[in-house]
Amino acid sequence: MAAKAAPESGVDYHSFANTNDYTVKHLDLDLTADFDNKILKGEAILDIKRLTPKNPELILDTRDIDVTAVRAGIGDSLEEVKFSLGKKDPHLGTPLKIKLPKGANRVAIQYQTAPGASGVQWLEPQQTAGKKHPFLFTQAQAIHARSFIPLQDTPQVRMTYEATIRTPEALRAVMSANNDPEAELDGVFEFEMPQAIPSYLIAIGIGNLDFKPMGERTGVYAEPELLEAAAKEFEDTEDMLEVTEENFGPYRWDRYDLLILPPSFPFGGMENPRLSFITPTVIAGDKSLVALIAHELAHSWSGNLITNASWRDLWLNEGFTTYLTNRIMQFVYGDERYQMEMALGYDDLQADLADRPDKDEIMAIDLRGRDPDEVFSNIPYEKGSLFLYELEQKVGRENFDKFLMEYFNHFAFQSITTEDFVAYLKKTLLQQYPDKLDEARINEWIFQPGIPEGAPHPTSDAFTKLDPIRKQWLNGEIKASDIDTKDWTFHQWKYFLDGMPEKLSEDQLKELDSTFSLTQSKNNEIAFSWLMIAVRNQYQPADARLEDFLTSIGRNKFLRPLYRNLMENGQEETAKRIFEKAKPGYHPLTVKVNSKIIYGD
Repeated sequence: MAAKAAPESGVDYHSFANTNDYTVKHLDLDLTADFDNKILKGEAILDIKRLTPKNPELILDTRDIDVTAVRAGIGDSLEEVKFSLGKKDPHLGTPLKIKLPKGANRVAIQYQTAPGASGVQWLEPQQTAGKKHPFLFTQAQAIHARSFIPLQDTPQVRMTYEATIRTPEALRAVMSANNDPEAELDGVFEFEMPQAIPSYLIAIGIGNLDFKPMGERTGVYAEPELLEAAAKEFEDTEDMLEVTEENFGPYRWDRYDLLILPPSFPFGGMENPRLSFITPTVIAGDKSLVALIAHELAHSWSGNLITNASWRDLWLNEGFTTYLTNRIMQFVYGDERYQMEMALGYDDLQADLADRPDKDEIMAIDLRGRDPDEVFSNIPYEKGSLFLYELEQKVGRENFDKFLMEYFNHFAFQSITTEDFVAYLKKTLLQQYPDKLDEARINEWIFQPGIPEGAPHPTSDAFTKLDPIRKQWLNGEIKASDIDTKDWTFHQWKYFLDGMPEKLSEDQLKELDSTFSLTQSKNNEIAFSWLMIAVRNQYQPADARLEDFLTSIGRNKFLRPLYRNLMENGQEETAKRIFEKAKPGYHPLTVKVNSKIIYGD
């Protein structure tokens, strides 16, 4: 019976840390990046707040970290203390247990990371745009910070931090902190993050990086070879920042810069505060994929300012952020773009709902005993966003915007649970609009699988007019060359291709490809949609592009479906061959996720 009980609200089942006894308030980090041995080595000093008059041991989260010494005490008076490592858990890593002197409020841990640390990727020069210098980046979400810093790796705990990062002299270090683009390349970089953040938002990047401003508070760091293209592609970032402030409250992080990473980055972007990490796969040359920038920026309100207290509550980060993303796109690019983004998101959600067990369709998902990386799907993102869109539709946009601004102010710099949000909703919108909102329906959205009956179904006229065109072509009534695509956006191409039937004939595939040069598309989203069709139909002219795509990009949004498609369509050997070829250049997370698809658990 105990195993079937619902997860306890506010309990982080993915951390060993004894946060009821101690909470870390500040981190002081001093790390040297050793590119030859692929390790970070140095010291983490934790300022802790004691929450009990007793003196229990301090328990921290680690994963494959080699701890060489621990000192503890009051203020700067630290002495060596005993420590031990507990039993290793396949998902959570290993607890670090430290004996503290009475009254101790500071702990200093000397350590080094493992070369295969799950949250760190070391790239050889040939894996970068410039081909001359190595590159390092970290990715701490969900629970990978513990692979490069021993700490309380739970989003419940927010801390400020200072850091010294030591690098080879030709390289620049940047962090999710106050970056100085004028800092001398002398191998030592100092950082400060004055706002308290959870551990998963601590981030480091090191490489041959230049900087270009895009506005008063925005700019981009990138390898010189990518800098101009990135700055041009994302030049609307300052406009996005200003309209979001205008509608949802002040931006509280001083600056908002972007770091363009090598293509092995496993995500589209990561919302590290002050410095979002961005995949180069969204540099399309026409701003068609900049919704990703809007998304990472929106996290400055939902996620970074108000944070999920555990990974069960991820929808509070991602559902709100996806909703805000669509609104930002409407503010900057207009109604048609907004409707297309909304409709594509709805279609993505439907695809995930068709592919997942009921237990994984619940927004407040039960992740006990599972790797929290499994939470990332369209459920917290698109179902969460659709839920908020329904609230907006029921109470009116102006009223809902007022609610959002008050919500962001009320919970600013706090980590909250799903239950905290529901309680706040009861005190605000449910009281204000009892004739329009229903508590039972809200609970159905959050705690039940699927989408409630009568939920909104976003559509776009720009898409619906493509349905008869696709049907006519499939029926042989028109040729591909008869379709006027010159004004199509990427969104329309994606909708047109994703709506194709499972099977197409060889002649149909050749006609589409020869007419529209789909195999050679430079837009990664269009290329992905086409390659999914090509794999399903074993269209050999696309084989070389498929292999190049899978070996040159590390973004799991593309890789997981393509590898799964290969495995399900009788091309297991091809999948294994390409995966083994690409694996040395993939991020550890990418290797883990796709190994499961190809080789099983």
